Amino acid sequence: MKVAILGGGVAGVSSAIALKQKGFDVSIYERHQFASNIGAGIVLWPNATYVLQQLGVLSEIEAVSGHPARMRRVTSANEELGAINIETINSHMGHSSLSILRSDLQNILISKLESLGISIHYNHSVTGIGTKNPSQAEVHFQNGLKITADVLIGADGRMASHSRLFVHRDNTPVYQDFINWVGVFQSKEEIFKEIAVSDFWGVGERFGIVTITKHKAYWAGGIQSADIGPKNQAKYKSELSSIFSDWPQPIQMMIDHTPVERINKIYVHDHDPIQTWHRNNLIVIGDAAHASLPTSGQGACQALEDAWHLANILNDNQHDLQKAFVKFTNIRFKKTSGMVMAARSFASSLFNRDEKFCQERNENNKKTDFSKVATSIAEGWSQHLPLNA
Repeated sequence: MKVAILGGGVAGVSSAIALKQKGFDVSIYERHQFASNIGAGIVLWPNATYVLQQLGVLSEIEAVSGHPARMRRVTSANEELGAINIETINSHMGHSSLSILRSDLQNILISKLESLGISIHYNHSVTGIGTKNPSQAEVHFQNGLKITADVLIGADGRMASHSRLFVHRDNTPVYQDFINWVGVFQSKEEIFKEIAVSDFWGVGERFGIVTITKHKAYWAGGIQSADIGPKNQAKYKSELSSIFSDWPQPIQMMIDHTPVERINKIYVHDHDPIQTWHRNNLIVIGDAAHASLPTSGQGACQALEDAWHLANILNDNQHDLQKAFVKFTNIRFKKTSGMVMAARSFASSLFNRDEKFCQERNENNKKTDFSKVATSIAEGWSQHLPLNA
């Protein structure tokens, strides 16, 4: 069975690996001229590390990752609000959690892909998707190439997905009224005391730090913003400093010492959940199907889950594609849509401009039983996977 994948990000590449390992004939087409790493880093939670183990890349991932021990919640005045013990999540799910740069994850996945004899066809922008006959999909690219495939997988992201447009007749993402600046910080000196996720909360503002080693971390500074404005990389540091200069260290130090070329500004969008993910021979996965906000903490993890489920289901239903697509969607829709909506709710709380609301939010966090939170997280993330929780 010939499978063509549109999109060379985490969802597309991991799907290609999983399908090739099942014996499918796989090709990937990516609109960018080279591998894109728009995000700074990722926490690979146990549901993701399980899939990476199945793909045969976990040892390489572990070699360049950190093992975060907890998720701290701290105010912008440096008051501790509590922490989730990540080891509790790991224990319930039976796998580890890892912090990694997105570029490192992508490079390892692409290396695995190439070892299987698959190269990504870059600079292939889709201009049209259709059906050649009842059993084959057809794709036209801007460079004049036309391909056909028995199965077409749309893993072409959240912002301009031709696949989602073909399935849903609309691919307009939803701006969620906040901006993230993201960056990667490295130092020759030991800066960080622990490998952890540190989440600093202000009023309509947030700064998160995820350490990978005591020398290296990725970070994200966010603010509520109803408007989408211009991007000027030369101003990113001054924009950040105007917001976070009086926040606890090492925030300002990290901003100052992150090379500006390693900072990106993102007007954050997601998608409303849709129940139909397929049309004819095409199925959407990853952000094209269920883009969530970064407050979900699960974007790349859910892309990896998609890859694992889709490869298994297609392998078991090669002679009934529609049955495979329906089964895949039925398994994945409730879990991913729940994460989309939960991430919106969390973002609404974090980026609320009402000072009284934020004070109450912080006080409520001090009273939280974080052991129950960790157990609940593990149960939710384990759904439809053969894990311990």
